[in-house]
Amino acid sequence: MRKEFIIGSLLILVLNVAAFFMDYPRVLWSMLFFGPLIILGVVDILQKKQTIRTNFPLLGRLRYILELVRPEVNQYFIESNTDGRPYNRLERSVVYQRSKGVNDTIPFGTQLDVYGTGYEWINHSIQAKDNHWNDMRIVIGGRSCLQPYNASILNISAMSYGSLSSRAILALNGGAKDGGFAHNTGEGGFSDHHRAPGGDIIWQIGTGYFGCRNPDGSFNRDKFAATAVLPQIKMIELKISQGAKPGHGGILPKEKLTEEICRIRHVEMGRDVVSPPGHSTFDSPIGMLEFIKELRDLSGGKPVGFKFCVGRRREFISICKAMIKTNILPDFIVVDGGEGGTGAAPIEFSNNIGTPTVEGLIMVHSLLRGFGIRDQIKIISTGRVTTGFSMIQKLALGADLMYSARSMMMALGCIQALRCNQNDCPTGVATQDPKFVNGLHVSSKRVRVACFHKETVSAVADMLGAMGLSHPDDLRPWHINRRISASEVKHYGNLYDFLDNGALLAEATTPDDLKRVMVHSSAESFLYKKPKSGIN
Repeated sequence: MRKEFIIGSLLILVLNVAAFFMDYPRVLWSMLFFGPLIILGVVDILQKKQTIRTNFPLLGRLRYILELVRPEVNQYFIESNTDGRPYNRLERSVVYQRSKGVNDTIPFGTQLDVYGTGYEWINHSIQAKDNHWNDMRIVIGGRSCLQPYNASILNISAMSYGSLSSRAILALNGGAKDGGFAHNTGEGGFSDHHRAPGGDIIWQIGTGYFGCRNPDGSFNRDKFAATAVLPQIKMIELKISQGAKPGHGGILPKEKLTEEICRIRHVEMGRDVVSPPGHSTFDSPIGMLEFIKELRDLSGGKPVGFKFCVGRRREFISICKAMIKTNILPDFIVVDGGEGGTGAAPIEFSNNIGTPTVEGLIMVHSLLRGFGIRDQIKIISTGRVTTGFSMIQKLALGADLMYSARSMMMALGCIQALRCNQNDCPTGVATQDPKFVNGLHVSSKRVRVACFHKETVSAVADMLGAMGLSHPDDLRPWHINRRISASEVKHYGNLYDFLDNGALLAEATTPDDLKRVMVHSSAESFLYKKPKSGIN
């Protein structure tokens, strides 16, 4: 759009100059109309704060005119997530306001129906505390980890270079550098755009092994080790599945491929890059843990964990059994909810496959407790983390820290145009088209990413203080209340069952509803274990 505006403006100016010399004064009057528009358009192109105005001079102003009435309009739009929890579009406004450092307080009190089913809240304490946002950190690294990482409770979720533009990656990592938190690379590899700002990196290794693969797509240990030992890389994450499309490989449409992306990923131009649905390096729970140990050793002892969207309960129990049998533990586990976002996925996978975040998080936390290993493994939760309360909720249910993707993209200027898979994202965030990418101003956007992080973590610190707590570690399920009906309220400790520590290590203490699945799970295989004679 910038190119068209510039050509059109030059054409108008040439015509008016020609009219001046050819003595056509009536034509010159057109400059009274076009002149101010041209000036406004040039101002739009030169300013750096609003990408839409840069990429769409004049026309982009319409969006910001509509923004003037957004708070008054959005209070009437109350939506519901798939699990019935209230979700207000005002949360989107909060993301934009916090990223810009604008006052995010609102008048007239609560914006939700406090008597509606599904409303959730926390209770405050008379003995409130004054917490500092920078104290909200968690050390990740188990007994086999030689280089533990002191992580913020909020970090940038996995979004690959390729899915996002080079300038988006630069701004995200720059924000992570400025704000002292971590940036997950996604499965697309560790690029120069991740490297340049110097922000802490969590390097994700997916089923395609991009950045550490052989020509046939198999894992290359030497390539992995050469990158994993870099000081900027703080943790290694093995991606098993993601919430937006569990059981389906990652997708990068060929329209978004560039020579640079192909070089980083070690793939060919001209075809969609689709990751395999599963890993080729292992095919059993024990094999998976041995691979995690190998990654830890090759990286010099850095924290290594795995990310997955909860599927069959039996398979995760098999992994837990393998942990007990091999004494190999991941340093962290990332639980991605089925409601997680992505740039490209079949609609059936996005909508109807994968356990939602809350249920998945509870299951992982509870089963790790049941096997007596929860205190040695950190849990990272992701899936629609947008506000301080959404973080408090997941921390109370068992998470130690969070990833966020959607809100970090909004901090960059994403307007949810839903063009991520078409390579024509108007804000330059999820595209490789230079005419859109060049409009994203890295220096100002990295400030917004860091600002959003600080303000949101500060909100968590303030909420904990209001509860009389000092740290996220103090949160428990009973701190979150939920309205079940107009006359009934329960806290999460009543709503969900949590296993006692070590309850699954002996048959006598194993709950009845888990005895069958314990029998049919095995550390040696993800497959269904056939029962012995006489056992159903």
